[in-house]
Amino acid sequence: MSNPPKLYLDEDTLNRALLNALRSRSIDILTAQEAGRLGVVDQDQLAYATELNRTIFTFNTRDFVKLHTTYLAAGHHHAGIIVSDQLQVGVIVRRLLKLLNTRSAAEMADWLEYLSNWR
Repeated sequence: MSNPPKLYLDEDTLNRALLNALRSRSIDILTAQEAGRLGVVDQDQLAYATELNRTIFTFNTRDFVKLHTTYLAAGHHHAGIIVSDQLQVGVIVRRLLKLLNTRSAAEMADWLEYLSNWR
């Protein structure tokens, strides 16, 4: 895939095994911890990810589904949101790879994707 989405992982997804697995597969990721943004509210996390043109990946489905709806209704744009249940690292990595190898960064713009759709 040319120009796959770059990911921004919020604090809910901070898992060393997940980070190592994604980085070992050359996935471009930035974490909230690395960005010095731990404890930042969800709306500001999404705005920050958008500024960097990164799709946010989170386990916080309830809040980010609501945030996606209100964000777009207010005329704001974002670089994409991927929500997932907390699953085994291998399952998450396989599903993310399928998604990232199928969708471009441009296709993720203003899009909310459930990782469970990528079995």
